[in-house]
Amino acid sequence: MRTKEHQKPQQIQVTAQQSRFHTEAVSDPTSKDVVVKSLSISIGQKEILTNAELSLKEGRRYVLAGRNGVGKSTLLRAMADSLIPGIPPSIRILLLGQTQSDASPQEAPLEDATAQLSLSASDALSPSRVKQDTETLLDHVVRSDARRERLLHEEAILSSSLKETADPVAAVQAIRRINLDRLKRKLEEAKRVAEKRSGARGAKARKELIQVENEVSEAEKAATDDPASNEEDMGSAHDNAFGMLESVRMELESMDASSLPGQARKILIGLGFKEDVIDAPLGHLSGGWRTRASIACSLIQPADVLLLDEPTNFLDLPSIIWLQQYLISVSEDKGTTILAVTHDRAFADAIAEELLMMRENSLERFRGTLSGYEMQRHKYAKWMTRMKGAQEKQVAHMKDTIESSMKAARRQGDDKKARQAASRKKKMEERTGLEVSAKGTRFKLNRDLAGYHLSNRAGIEVPKFDLLPRIVIKTEVPDLRFPGALVAVEGVQFSYPSKGRKQPRKEVLKGVNLTVRLGERVGIVGLNGSGKTTLVNLIMEKNEETKTDVKPTKGTITRHPRAKFGRYSQRVTEELTALGEQNRELTALAHLIQVSDGVVDEVKGRKILGSLGLSGKSAAEVPIFALSGGQKVRVAIALLLFDPPHLLVLDEVTTHLDSDTIVALVQALRAYEGALVVVSHDRFFIRTLVEGESISSFSRNVAGVGDEEESESSEDEEEEAKKGEVYRVVKGELRRLGEMLEYEGIAERAAERLMKKGYT
Repeated sequence: MRTKEHQKPQQIQVTAQQSRFHTEAVSDPTSKDVVVKSLSISIGQKEILTNAELSLKEGRRYVLAGRNGVGKSTLLRAMADSLIPGIPPSIRILLLGQTQSDASPQEAPLEDATAQLSLSASDALSPSRVKQDTETLLDHVVRSDARRERLLHEEAILSSSLKETADPVAAVQAIRRINLDRLKRKLEEAKRVAEKRSGARGAKARKELIQVENEVSEAEKAATDDPASNEEDMGSAHDNAFGMLESVRMELESMDASSLPGQARKILIGLGFKEDVIDAPLGHLSGGWRTRASIACSLIQPADVLLLDEPTNFLDLPSIIWLQQYLISVSEDKGTTILAVTHDRAFADAIAEELLMMRENSLERFRGTLSGYEMQRHKYAKWMTRMKGAQEKQVAHMKDTIESSMKAARRQGDDKKARQAASRKKKMEERTGLEVSAKGTRFKLNRDLAGYHLSNRAGIEVPKFDLLPRIVIKTEVPDLRFPGALVAVEGVQFSYPSKGRKQPRKEVLKGVNLTVRLGERVGIVGLNGSGKTTLVNLIMEKNEETKTDVKPTKGTITRHPRAKFGRYSQRVTEELTALGEQNRELTALAHLIQVSDGVVDEVKGRKILGSLGLSGKSAAEVPIFALSGGQKVRVAIALLLFDPPHLLVLDEVTTHLDSDTIVALVQALRAYEGALVVVSHDRFFIRTLVEGESISSFSRNVAGVGDEEESESSEDEEEEAKKGEVYRVVKGELRRLGEMLEYEGIAERAAERLMKKGYT
């Protein structure tokens, strides 16, 4: 594929239908609604959408759902990069991670490169892009609003020039410099418009582009000329500069620029930042906290349509609930349209007013939540199945009756009976099918089936469901030979060494007691930085980040001498990515065979990876560095479970998985005979895997299904799962919770306090 220098090898191709009325509406929109018909998107040879309809109402909250790899992030990127014709250019669309604070205002246009949060949490705030030694976190977030920064920059230039009252040259230079910067931004916009339009509108756009190019050339020439050579400019320099300054200040006042630092502090507090961290240099932040800073940079900027791609990654539960409440308030108070892609089912159910399901290259709309959508589809499928079964029985009985009548008529030579049987057969064919119209009204032939059709009624079609992703794991674990707890933590205390002689040791855990036996399920929840990972490091006797041994400061940790431990950590995808970059020919199959040290051969390796949804080329030909995040998670699970451990620790395993894959993983792990220690902020994952709540019960509770519908769905209830215990790490202590709902209530109250604190 031939590409321009500034284009990526895999360029997004977008087409959409536009009528004359629609193009006029786009040029001068009266609302902030997004309506695009016959939308087709492809990237390379892969079709993402085909003749789909994208409709977003102003101020409404949408969740975009679908499997990993169907193109959800591609759709968001196409919208953010103004690639979709039919979306008015006056609508400001912002994608999470799209910040402009990293370059000076005179160097950075309003449109900056998108730093995809889901691809790399650290790239958006890399050392090469920010002044980490001098810039505070608060300053960085405030500067992410490029429009405000540009206006402040222009205000500073004009104010400085007007101080030189005796010399009009400075005012002329300031005006010319600002005009040149504005024309350059106008030129970039004209280029984008000219590239997207065709026909008469395209010809007009190209003429406007040529005109803007000429204006830029004249402005560049004027910027290099001697200001004193133009007496007219010199005479009115101060008046023109003062007028421009007043215009800039009015624009700043209209956008309430002075309140932005306070709003930024409120958002940062809501995302869990402490006051001292907010005012500290940006370079002190770790990768997870830089991700939160990237979210703050997106939330601080004014937008008509806010696109969020996996915003809950690396957030703890109070911050997730705070983000839920913030997005709801933004959409209701400011009329911002929200379109979010998220794997967190509880978060999706909390914010969604409408669901856009991306499947089979189309967008399916549903007025409600993801759980409600699934419940409604299953209920509709049951109804259609029962209707089809009942009608098939009725038709079979009528056919038998008609056939008997026909035989009797032929045997008796009764033409009247034969005609009656033929008439009944014709009526049966005419009345077979749906008895109601698409609108739910009684079917009428002349109203509901106009035009040419092969049958007189629409057939009864049972909806086809996408099968859950394939995840089959080996559930049996080796025999321990003698009983006993797998791990017993008694009175454990842990403190990090002090950085100086006068500084006290930082106590992370104190008085921790925990016993895990074979087959048990243990959930661990708590704030980021509360000590969950430290506790897991102590159980595993190894720091996952530094790869060094870890021992408790006080207390004892006893492990079963024959027990095998395995751990999935949050760093696994980063480590696999780094490994793949070092050896760009390494595949998942080759890596599994290598790690197994001869236990797994090629045939067994293909079977293991295939049971986790990585088969064929994905397992044996595609390099690891080219796999998606969800595929790398599957590789990591295969590395853990080709020889199943007695104790399996899962630390945020759902981060890169879609909702269907999470459901499949829950169902697979329920039968695991070893013990599970699950560290997660995903409420659905904890409640269904650790506490044993049925998936359908979780969906019914969210969807608000009544007792009548619940009894109808009881036949589909999953097998009863093992019920475990959930613990919360708080203030260095491990406290047992009654159930996950108790912690959700604690997190909701914490989010309310953060919201109130942010407003004070």
